[in-house]
Amino acid sequence: MATLAELRRLYHSKIGSQIVRFADSGGQAHPNFADGSSRSSVLISNAIARQLGFHEQDTESISGQTAGSLFERLTCEFIEEAFSAISHLRPGRWQYLTTQTRISRFVQYRHLEILDKVVSTNQDLSAALGHGYIVTPDIVISRLPTTQEEVNEYRVILDDSKAASLTPFIETNKAASLPFLHASVSCKWTIRSDRSQNTRTEALNLIRNRKGTLPHIVAVTAEPLPMRIASLALGTGDLDCVYHFALNELRGVCASLPRGWRPIGDAGDDD
Repeated sequence: MATLAELRRLYHSKIGSQIVRFADSGGQAHPNFADGSSRSSVLISNAIARQLGFHEQDTESISGQTAGSLFERLTCEFIEEAFSAISHLRPGRWQYLTTQTRISRFVQYRHLEILDKVVSTNQDLSAALGHGYIVTPDIVISRLPTTQEEVNEYRVILDDSKAASLTPFIETNKAASLPFLHASVSCKWTIRSDRSQNTRTEALNLIRNRKGTLPHIVAVTAEPLPMRIASLALGTGDLDCVYHFALNELRGVCASLPRGWRPIGDAGDDD
């Protein structure tokens, strides 16, 4: 079993070979997670790329949409491998998906499927409520309901009485047993103001529309500019946490910059 540090290096290696491409802006090459119109973004992203061993490759360029999809898939693989390594701390049957799964497929949000069907057949309700409440996260982590045999693995806790007969945690209690949404992960290869707002809107929908335990709501990004990351990381508590794909390297780069330097004021910066 690989250590977390080894999984992290593998994650970066896959990102470097499958996603990172270098472009030229104003005579200076930079990786495709930088904003080429921002000197600060180019400076920081190049320094991160050097630390992670990212190099220019003789490969075809990829679109932003393709880069984003690959970032989701590789991040999901890393989460699954890391989470599986600590399965003794968080036992259960877990699923890790990047297939744009609607939240109405999970216990806490199954009522939204019924609501959506009603709204779709009623113009007045459709105009009042819209259809934006059924979120499709980039990555979902879910836990399947448990069986009575699993509960009684070490000693009998559940018998044939009606104790715990209503909880959806036991799969035999529901005719259509659904998994629990454990975490919703928003992946942003880069951050712009509109993308930041979209992430918060999804988080608010998850918070307001649940019937049951709130899942963890997090974001993962490769954005190099601290002020743009702060647009998600510093807020009103909509998100539990914002993760950077190379936080240690980003912090090291920023710490090494000249005293008093700030990544603001460049042409094209929106921070």
